[in-house]
Amino acid sequence: MKILLLGKNGQVGWELQRALAPLGNLIALDRHSTEYCGDLSDPAGIAATILAVKPDVIVNAAAHTAVDKAESEPEVAAVLNTAAVASMAEAAEKVGALLVHYSTDYVFNGQGNKPWAETDATDPLSVYGKTKRDGEEAITAACSNYLIFRTSWVYAAKGNNFAKTMLKLAKDRDELSVINDQFGAPTGAELIADCTAHAIRKAKAQSGLTGIYHLIASGTTTWHEYASYVISSGREKGLELQVSKINPVATSAFPTPAKRPANSRLDITKFQQNFELTLPDWRVGVERMLTEIIG
Repeated sequence: MKILLLGKNGQVGWELQRALAPLGNLIALDRHSTEYCGDLSDPAGIAATILAVKPDVIVNAAAHTAVDKAESEPEVAAVLNTAAVASMAEAAEKVGALLVHYSTDYVFNGQGNKPWAETDATDPLSVYGKTKRDGEEAITAACSNYLIFRTSWVYAAKGNNFAKTMLKLAKDRDELSVINDQFGAPTGAELIADCTAHAIRKAKAQSGLTGIYHLIASGTTTWHEYASYVISSGREKGLELQVSKINPVATSAFPTPAKRPANSRLDITKFQQNFELTLPDWRVGVERMLTEIIG
């Protein structure tokens, strides 16, 4: 099996390099790659790469993910999240490749308190959400063999993340304020990558699995509860943390250019049933990540 991976050095892309390697011949690209174009700002170049490589599977882990920045550069976000995705979908169809793409909870408006199902109507609140939704629609219009995985609150031990920020602040401050009216599940890049590899194997062996899926850890938390858990676990692992109070605050306390969905709960029933996996509680991955970054 020949696999083309785009966005190899992002949080999910880095883990995908490890998870996809056992499946066959992996060609991993980023926007700086020279032998082939891996730069989503060049949709025609992406298509040319796919037509030249003729992969069996394309995994797109690249995107414009700077949510607030997208509000001030909508054209750039549209190229990376929509035009480039449309181009790769058309090229994937030409070479007969399975296209695997990652989307987001931001395609929903975040209302209510029920987990969003794959069949629920999209209604993005931000430029980022709209361009990701448009990317999904480009794939479903042009490609007959695809897996779109919507995920949320993604973290990895590599690079910066919310947990690392909380631990850093907790070392120097007596008091923290963290949002408590947004609900979701922190989801590790490692989990996403491993589930992707499994899903590819199953989709290549069994027809009828094409579609949109929600792929996140199970359970629900808030940013405030997440921060409290991280700090408590950090103390248990021997970190000396100064913070003594973590205040729950509303989203309005931290205004941002892009609106965030309050309800990022995603229903994972379809993914678990079709791919015969049990997605673990969000605390499992967070504990693993903390052990890795704390040592």
